[in-house]
Amino acid sequence: MERPGGGEPELAATMGFSGFGKKARTFDFNAMFEQTRRTAVERSRKTLEERENEAAQKEKELGSQSDGVDSRAAVSRPVESTPSSSSGSSDSEDSSDEGLIGPPLPPQGSVEDSDDELIGPPLPPGYKDSDEEEDDTQEEDEDPVKKIPDSHEITLHHGTKTVSALGLDPSGARLITGGYDYDVRFWDFAGMDASLQAFRSLQPCECHQIKSLQYSSTGDVILVVAGNSQAKVLDRDGFPVMECVKGDQYIVDMANTKGHTAMLNSGCWHPKIKEEFLTCSNDGTVRTWDVTNDKKHKGVFKPRTAQGKRVIPTSCTYSRDGKLIAAGCQDGSIQIWDRNMNVHTKFHCRLAHAPSTDTSCLTFSYDGTVLATRGGDDTLKTWDIRQFKTHLNSVASLPSFFPMTDCCFSPDDKLLVTGTSVKKGHGNGKLLFFERETFKKVYEIDVTDASVVRCLWHPKLNQIMVGTGNGLAKVYYDPNKSQRGAKLCVVKTKRKERQAETLTQDYIITPHALPMFREPRQRSTRKQLEKDRLDPMKSHKPEPPVAGPGRGGRVGTHGGTLSSYIVKNIALDKTDDSNPREAILRHAKEAEENPYWVAPAYSKTQPTTVFAEVESDEDETDDKPEWKKRKI
Repeated sequence: MERPGGGEPELAATMGFSGFGKKARTFDFNAMFEQTRRTAVERSRKTLEERENEAAQKEKELGSQSDGVDSRAAVSRPVESTPSSSSGSSDSEDSSDEGLIGPPLPPQGSVEDSDDELIGPPLPPGYKDSDEEEDDTQEEDEDPVKKIPDSHEITLHHGTKTVSALGLDPSGARLITGGYDYDVRFWDFAGMDASLQAFRSLQPCECHQIKSLQYSSTGDVILVVAGNSQAKVLDRDGFPVMECVKGDQYIVDMANTKGHTAMLNSGCWHPKIKEEFLTCSNDGTVRTWDVTNDKKHKGVFKPRTAQGKRVIPTSCTYSRDGKLIAAGCQDGSIQIWDRNMNVHTKFHCRLAHAPSTDTSCLTFSYDGTVLATRGGDDTLKTWDIRQFKTHLNSVASLPSFFPMTDCCFSPDDKLLVTGTSVKKGHGNGKLLFFERETFKKVYEIDVTDASVVRCLWHPKLNQIMVGTGNGLAKVYYDPNKSQRGAKLCVVKTKRKERQAETLTQDYIITPHALPMFREPRQRSTRKQLEKDRLDPMKSHKPEPPVAGPGRGGRVGTHGGTLSSYIVKNIALDKTDDSNPREAILRHAKEAEENPYWVAPAYSKTQPTTVFAEVESDEDETDDKPEWKKRKI
């Protein structure tokens, strides 16, 4: 049943609506396109007219009236044929309008007159002589040696022994160094000043040499591998988070024990999984661990020789994607497993390096296809894991005296960096740079008069960290090519130690104490320093010399003590009597005539003074007993 036409307005008014919906707008695209085209034509015509007027004015200024008339006539022809914006009915006018859409071309006469200068907008990027393509070709053909940041350097003093481990967090804010002196030092580039002092030093593994330090992929924890059998995980500030369990050394099958039973050699974090890390040990196993479970390893890999016997892995690493685990062994072999298949190797090369040598480092390139190895046979080799039977390139005569001498790729993957070892007094250790494709030595840095053990090229900072055999950690950077890192601390001045901190005492607040026991209100540092300076006990003020007759019980004229005064004034009397008895009796006559002290007290009981008579020496010897005789 059809509703009447007036039903909808009545229903809408009853319910309070103005309508049940709006009609969708319709657009006439042909009309819009036509309007846009006409607008473009009008703009083009105005631009041409402005250029014609400018050219005419310049020619008038030069004084060439005849040439100016010809040029105006020649240029005005296209304008006469150009239709106005209001006309557009005929087909011929439409065709002429279509040819003028867009910005106008530059005047042809100016280009023909001056071939050397380009007038008008720049050439498109595809043109062979364009500036952009020249810049691109320069960037592509730029020598990778120019990207090495070595114009400036700073030296961090770790200690006196070999710096055997280096680690940088992913952001590049903190550096950690470990050495043969068992210490791990923390360096904060943003917090250091020009004195370059570490803000924390600790010994996480007691008396064991530090072999490897590495931040996790998120930078919140640190893996510490030392000369013991238990790896440790520290947090960002150096506090312990987890310690691996030690295995049972009496179990023959290492897969049945929960941890390592011998000295560790190396370790690293998984690049994708932040809780997983890898360690290898002298017990002949490579184990994976989980930070959340310190009771048992996560997986175990057992490298074998060609005869199926146990072999010791000296270095281990993950691939860039974390799917492969590689280990360099003492028999010179490199064995690579799939992370999820721990029985059989996926890639295997038996004679990668000389047997009975320690392969000190394995590292994958950033593209994940090339593996670089630093062998104990003084060689550096690269391998393609897709064709793992033979090496791609090799260079020899690179001395290595340490079992952790490493190598690394440059951030652009075009260079390979490693260090060389030297004996004491036989030259300087060097940092060598090789091209990845040709293995041609393109650059070297003379580091110091000791071996170069560790090297690290951080991709974000674009700075190179080097650990040496004499306890130094050097950072190479370029102010223009590098970012943050060492640039933050070299510009800060050294802080001065404040003397007030050594003199002030702790202020104890006792609000309910009696007035006689209450401490005075704590003053400012300056006032407290001035008050302590006046206190002779706190400032350790020496006693001043005595001037004048004396002060405070001290005599200043004849020395600093009372005994010296008595010696000079009383004992050394000018009257020198050889017989002290006669010197005393010379006052006897005056004392008898005018008694004052003793005589009046004994005037009644002893009117006459009796003195002992002097006896001769002969009488003394005869009458006195033997024990009273004077001994001569």
